[in-house]
Amino acid sequence: MRLRLTGIAATAALLASCALNAPADLSGMSFSDEPLVGKAVWHDLVTNDLDAARRFYGGLFGWDLETSRTGRGQDYVLARDGGIYVAGLLQAAPRDDGANVSRWLPYLSVGDVDTAVQRATSAGGDVIVAPRNVPLGRVAAIADDQGAIVGLARSNVGDPDDATTAGAVGRVVWNELVAEDSVEAARFYERVFGYQATEIERRGGRYVILGAGGVDRAGILKEPAPEWPAVWLTYFGVADPVAAASRAEQLGGRVLLAPSPELREGTIAVVEDPAGAVLVLQQWPK
Repeated sequence: MRLRLTGIAATAALLASCALNAPADLSGMSFSDEPLVGKAVWHDLVTNDLDAARRFYGGLFGWDLETSRTGRGQDYVLARDGGIYVAGLLQAAPRDDGANVSRWLPYLSVGDVDTAVQRATSAGGDVIVAPRNVPLGRVAAIADDQGAIVGLARSNVGDPDDATTAGAVGRVVWNELVAEDSVEAARFYERVFGYQATEIERRGGRYVILGAGGVDRAGILKEPAPEWPAVWLTYFGVADPVAAASRAEQLGGRVLLAPSPELREGTIAVVEDPAGAVLVLQQWPK
């Protein structure tokens, strides 16, 4: 059931975000000539309550929110911090059973979408959205061999370069996979994306860093409890995680894990937005 629901969310994001009627103004951003394979180059929020998401994220991060229309007639909200587009927000179609599919979805850059999908299925993953052409390139979505959903993208205009997406308050600063088996997950992502996986020891046990081209692109964390699903978490920079967590509550969210010395030295908080999408607030700079 979890796989099916998250697959629906991924499909909605890909269909909406990649088919805007009007192009976004990218003049404040710079792009690489070659794909930055393994980098998370975009993030979508699929939400059961788009109006609540506008209020929550605008109030929490101070984003400028621009509403566009997709080719399917849906509202698609582009979130911008200064001249940099950070993410997209879109309404999930209501389900007959009332299930909530709200979630954040990262898109990882690949050199060739079709080849990456073939590698994913060979490594035990599933195709959630088959490769398709969109105005800015080609995209797909897969579930890894433990059920975590992630988007794949190959852009026609190049990937946002690391200067454009440098960590800052109000922007994405990290992506992390929570996996039942972090060792097996590392093997999957090495095989599909060509990552170099490195294990490190830190408080709480082993942690896996996924690197590509000499740059750390993501991490893998073994699930802290059996009830945690396999899922990709998006980290956003905040000046003060305690104050940001409090603000999230004031805006209708819920604190799942409050900052504490035992939780990465008090530098993060894990919260839910009003519709139940999980995100991490990371003190920035670290």
